[in-house]
Amino acid sequence: MTVTNITEAKAQLSALIEKVLEGEEVIIGKAGKPVVRLVPFQRPSRPRKPGALKGKIVIADDFDDLPEDLQRAFGVIDP
Repeated sequence: MTVTNITEAKAQLSALIEKVLEGEEVIIGKAGKPVVRLVPFQRPSRPRKPGALKGKIVIADDFDDLPEDLQRAFGVIDP
């Protein structure tokens, strides 16, 4: 396990990432206390499926209509 502070981590980020990829745990501390742990990114176990929320999301008919007070605020219509 590697423990380092933020300043050292900034200077040695590439080396720390290599250590994580090799399976080592890296802890970054601030003011002598651990605050974060670097871990390798893991992709989702299954690919995303397009259309998974089809029929579950409803968009209101007036979704694109800008309310009158906002039209005035943005100068679309005169006050």
